[in-house]
Amino acid sequence: MTITLFIPCFVDALFPRAGISMVQVLESLGHKVVCPEGLTCCGQPPFNSGYWDEARPVAAKVLEQLKGAEAVVIGSGSCGAMVKKFYPELFASRPEEETAKKVAARTWEFSDFLVSKLGVTDLGASFPHKVTFHDGCHGLRELGLKKPPRALLGAVKGLELVEMAEAETCCGFGGTFSAKFPMISTAMGEVKCASAKETNAEYIVSNDSSCLMHIQGLLSRQGSPLKTIHLAEVLSQK
Repeated sequence: MTITLFIPCFVDALFPRAGISMVQVLESLGHKVVCPEGLTCCGQPPFNSGYWDEARPVAAKVLEQLKGAEAVVIGSGSCGAMVKKFYPELFASRPEEETAKKVAARTWEFSDFLVSKLGVTDLGASFPHKVTFHDGCHGLRELGLKKPPRALLGAVKGLELVEMAEAETCCGFGGTFSAKFPMISTAMGEVKCASAKETNAEYIVSNDSSCLMHIQGLLSRQGSPLKTIHLAEVLSQK
């Protein structure tokens, strides 16, 4: 099929390797991947801050780009939840409502698309390291994606997955939350980092580059050798 890949802002600006890895994985399965240049921010920052009127024009441009897509894949539980769960709510009783519902029905978070839509878990990847997994809030709580990323990691050759006690605990980033409440955000992140360190893992894996950016920043300031990596980057390793 032709897959429209929605690249989140953090991936586009700061972590392009995650986006490249998604393309590599999807193309290796025989699919055509397109990334429309007109796709921009999904509008989640103003939406989460309560500025729905300001979020709608941003989201409407995204809908225009995605309305004809066969399948939309997003490498982020956060942005995935925005399009799949919140667009229909944002455009309720408005002219864009029907389009928002149709786009939402064809939208998938990256790991969920591979496992639930394509029925794929083993991508022939090899990553001989001990890792632990961080469940991003939107992916876990809004999309219910606990099993798909773990099913994919379980098929990676040489990879040892060790669950941390605080796997489902928020890392403290939360987008604008970290800017408004930096001290609380940092304290929450330190809880996550401490829990990850207890596993003696070499890498923290997640579906969200924004969470990983926050966690890596704290780890680096602590002088920890523990590293972060997006799930797609693990799956593209051969």
